[in-house]
Amino acid sequence: MTIIRVPKSWELPEQQVTSETAYSNRRRFLKNLVGASLGTGMLSILGCQGSSASDKALWETLNQPKFKSLATNPAFASVDRPITDEELAGQYNNFYEFGGSKSIWPAAQNLPTKDWKVEVTGLVKNPQTYDLDDLQTKFPIEERIYRFRCVEAWSMVLPWIGFPMKALMTAVEPTSEAKFVRFTSYYDRKITTGPGIHLGSLPWPYTEGLRVEEMANELAFFAIGIYGHLLPKQHGAPIRMVVPWKYGFKGAKSIVKVEFLANQPATYWNTINSYEYDFEANVNPNKPHPRWSQATERFISSGPNLSWEKRPTLPYNGYGEYVGGLYS
Repeated sequence: MTIIRVPKSWELPEQQVTSETAYSNRRRFLKNLVGASLGTGMLSILGCQGSSASDKALWETLNQPKFKSLATNPAFASVDRPITDEELAGQYNNFYEFGGSKSIWPAAQNLPTKDWKVEVTGLVKNPQTYDLDDLQTKFPIEERIYRFRCVEAWSMVLPWIGFPMKALMTAVEPTSEAKFVRFTSYYDRKITTGPGIHLGSLPWPYTEGLRVEEMANELAFFAIGIYGHLLPKQHGAPIRMVVPWKYGFKGAKSIVKVEFLANQPATYWNTINSYEYDFEANVNPNKPHPRWSQATERFISSGPNLSWEKRPTLPYNGYGEYVGGLYS
């Protein structure tokens, strides 16, 4: 019997997906606004040309060990726009433990990832603690090309490597009392509080949460790699959440604990400002942020200079057929 797969409306043939390429000239943008509780206004948009020395330093951070054997999940092999350039994605990051600007990649190298452990606990039958080797060998590792949409209305396309969250759920067996999951990021005030905007008064450590049904969805993913190699530190090494139908702040980085809970947990941005950052945080073009529209997004693409391509925002970031039923 021949199985015929009908491409999704948002897919392109794999050969049309742009591969990662070197990219030497670009602008660096600071964050528009870091949140009402920070007491900051609109930050200036700054641009500068990277030097060859900074290019070399950046590429050293990106040059992580490659995966020897890697298959791309055919259901998530492409989207309707090219993969964002690796160098650009590696230097344009939100990671507030290391500062309030987008250019945190040098400071993020202070993140200590040696002997990393992830504790999975709470309302589960088989609590576990995983080390780095476990994360790479005990779960089905694959590549998935996903859209990434920030609540600030910019977007990328990234080739994540990792495993479905539901594989971890199968291993630990949540009990029937488990209704929510909390993800906690690494935090050490002496190491991770970065320069720039003062972040010490915020509700550290960074935590995020999902409903159990959201975590069990086919799209929900733990990333341990990107662009064919292990995660660089600025991307949230060694393991981070990827939930592509939600705004990017839902993707906790550098996870040290996963807890199954009976009640909805407090989360970082929702605690700071629940009016602007709700717990659900699904990409919704018809629900504006209190300070800007979400009807369109600025897709970051590479070229002689960093450029923004304006596009309509897709409901659930284009993944409604997978997750729409979770919210009906």
